[in-house]
Order: sequence, then C-alpha cells, then structure tokens
Amino acid sequence: MSNFNLKEKDMLKDYLKIKENFIDFPLREKKQEIKIGVIAGGVSSEREVSLSTGRGIYNALLNLGYNACLIDFTGDILSLIDRINVAFIALHGKFGEDGTIQGFLELLKIPYTGSGVLSSALAMDKVFSKKIFKYENISTPDFITLNKIDILKKSNFNDKKFLGLDAFKINSLVNEKIGYPIIVKPNRGGSSIGVTIIESENPDLLKEAVIEAFEYDNIVIIEKFIRGRLLTVSIIGQKPIALPIIEIKPKSGFYDYKSKYTPGLTEYIVPAKIEEELADLISKTAIKCHQILDCSSLSRVDLVLSDSSNSMGLYKDKSQNLINILEVNTIPGMTPTSLVPKAAAACGINFDTLVEIILNSASLKL
Repeated sequence: MSNFNLKEKDMLKDYLKIKENFIDFPLREKKQEIKIGVIAGGVSSEREVSLSTGRGIYNALLNLGYNACLIDFTGDILSLIDRINVAFIALHGKFGEDGTIQGFLELLKIPYTGSGVLSSALAMDKVFSKKIFKYENISTPDFITLNKIDILKKSNFNDKKFLGLDAFKINSLVNEKIGYPIIVKPNRGGSSIGVTIIESENPDLLKEAVIEAFEYDNIVIIEKFIRGRLLTVSIIGQKPIALPIIEIKPKSGFYDYKSKYTPGLTEYIVPAKIEEELADLISKTAIKCHQILDCSSLSRVDLVLSDSSNSMGLYKDKSQNLINILEVNTIPGMTPTSLVPKAAAACGINFDTLVEIILNSASLKL
C-alpha cells in the first residue's frame, strides 16, 4: 500500500472526528416552544433553487421534531412580524444573500442563521470581496469590471439594447489587463446564471456575454479564467471548521446551471485526492477567507487549484501560489445535488444533523 493511501486513510479518520465538535444544541429543549421560519423563494434569478433548498431544510426540521413553517418570501417583510421566533434563511441571490433580509431581521430582532449584514453584502459582491482578498494577500484571479449605468449614460439611456457597446474597446482592455481565456459574469449573481467562458479573442462573443451578464446585475466582472481543478471547501460552526474538500468535475467541462442541478451531469470526488499538506493549506486558506469577510456559522469557499504554469507567484510557498480563490458563498445550496451536504456526509453528518447544526448557530449579529 502506498504512503499516499495510508495518509488518505488517516485523513478520513480525521474527517470522521469532525462530527464530535458539534454536541451543543441549545434549541433542542425548545423545539415546540419556538416557531422556526424557513425563508425561501425570493425574487432573484435563483428563486427555484432557493425553493428546493427551503423544502429540504423544512422537511429536515420536521423530521427532527421542530415547530417549523416554510415561508415563500416575495418581499413582504411584514409577513414575518409576530409569525416566527427564529429565521432559517434559505434565500439565494439578490435580497437574500446580499445583507438585505439580514438587515430586516436585525430590525425585527429575529435571530437568523448564517452571516450578518456586512459580511453577506461583501461576500455577495465579487468585486469587493476580491479586493479584500488581494489586500490580505490571498490569490484570486485578476479582473476588470464594466458598469451598466456608465455605458447607458453615454447614450442618454436611449441604448437599452447596448447596440453601441464597443466590444473592440473592451477586448483591448482585456488583452491589456488580464489576457485570455476569460470568464464573464454578473458581479452579484450565483448558480452560474449569466456566465460565459471565452477561450480566445472574439469581440462578437464578448459583446453577447457582457449583454447577457448585464441582464442580472448592473456590474459585470470579466475575470481571468484559471485552468485547473475546481474545488470547494464547506465551513460550518460558530468556531469555523472546514469539511472535506470536494473536487468538482462537470462532464461538459463547464460547471453551469445544468451541471449543478441535474443529477449525473457532474462527478464529485469527496474528499478530493490531494496530498495532505496541500489539502491542509487549502482548508486553512478557505477558513481565512471566511474569517476576513466576518462570515458566521456557514459558508462555502470556491477555488481553482491551478497548474503550476498558471500560478501567480505571490508566495514563497509554491503550493500557496496554486490556490486561486473565486468566491465565498454565505448561503450555499442545500438541494439534493448541493455541495455542503455532500461534504458533511463524508464526515458522518447526515442532512438532518447538518440542518440542526446550522439552526443552532442562529443569532443576531448587530
């Protein structure tokens, strides 16, 4: 048996010990006294994913014996007043992950799961979170941004179809600042909606990608596309603990909406087959990202482990150069194909227990 296989077995034993960290469930004794509202749906482009997440969480709470209700939230904050004592946020995207609902719940003094107002807003905004990562010397792909309002101003807001969008100018900027290949995406979006990968210079395709991304946000981010292994690290607990790293291998080559939510279209390797020292470094980097954005109780950190030829060379430790942080998700999906439940299952935490761990970290943050 190789040394790597022996180390892999040791790592699996360590992962199974993670469950031992979660023994405090203060809300168990109040199961029927408190009303838990699972807030799902919302008005963003990720509404259907959110409803799926919400249903899964709601059913888990019922299985556990909690007094819970599923709230299909469409923006009526008054519907929450005097209806629930604790909020389990299952909203994705705009008004759910961006600090908006968190701010309302703070005003209503209703404890809620996940991160607070500022950390949610920062994590949702890829530009601001990437600026923070760079300030903290954490590798993240280089990028440029486009502002829809600035572009529309040039035509006095008469060019709603962006016919005057200068793709050749944007192409030149891409070549000057980051180079191809690139990935074009909405700044405050999720679930790979409105995302396009462009391998080489193609102004027409670039224009189409930018216009599509503008459908979902006023800011578009054009990021250097880093080739390598797509990994994700789930983090849970009031004292953040990294769950086993997952490697994501979409059969299409692109982890798009269809690959994320259609069973069988993506292979997930849990735990990812990575040398122990590098895996430890990846987990520590993910926890650092979670902490510097001041996240609470739950997040998922997405990254690319690049080939050595693509490393940015910022660190003396060559391994650190391979880790490229893409984003932090403060309300990751909890659907049947979602990543956090897969990572939890690898250390003996079933879905219902995972939901209870997250629930029992609910609090006000301000």
